[in-house]
This record gives sequence, structure tokens and C-alpha cells, in this order.
Amino acid sequence: MIVCHCTKITDTEIHAAIDWMRVSDPRAVITPGKIYHALGKSADCGGCMPLFLDTMRASDNLEVPMQLCALRTKASQESVDEGRSQSHRIPQQISAA
Repeated sequence: MIVCHCTKITDTEIHAAIDWMRVSDPRAVITPGKIYHALGKSADCGGCMPLFLDTMRASDNLEVPMQLCALRTKASQESVDEGRSQSHRIPQQISAA
């Protein structure tokens, strides 16, 4: 099935690229950009990205490396506001009149 019509990438090519990257580096973080690069292509319009991501997620070799699994747990335990004050707006400057 063709996933990206602009660059003519198929689901088979996406799975093959993921398999190749996983064999060459078992701890690699695989992204759509890396898959495009491995296939010698680049994203064009981006309209295929939802289907591209679904195709990636369907691969058995697209697992998150163990070293990165703990990061999600730590990030969710941190404060949601990331240390920002309640208001995210820039304070009004009082002009010298």
C-alpha cells in the first residue's frame, strides 16, 4: 500500500527501513525523519503523516529502548507547569509618560 504519494513510499518500505535501523542500532530512536532519510527521500506536503505514523506504529520493531522508557515516568511525575508562573503572559510594562 502506498503511504506517501508525493515520494511514493509504501508500507513495506517503511517496515523494511525500521527493521534495518533496529538491526544496525538496537537502541536507536526511530522517527519519521530518519525513515525518510534511510529511504533517500524527504517529506513533501506532510499530508501522509497520520498514515505514516500509523504504519510505523504497526511495526513490531518500533519499540522504545529501555533507557528511554523511564523518561516518560519521570516526566509525568514532574510538575505540569514546568516551573512557570500561573500567568503565561508577559507582564504589562508601565510606560514612562
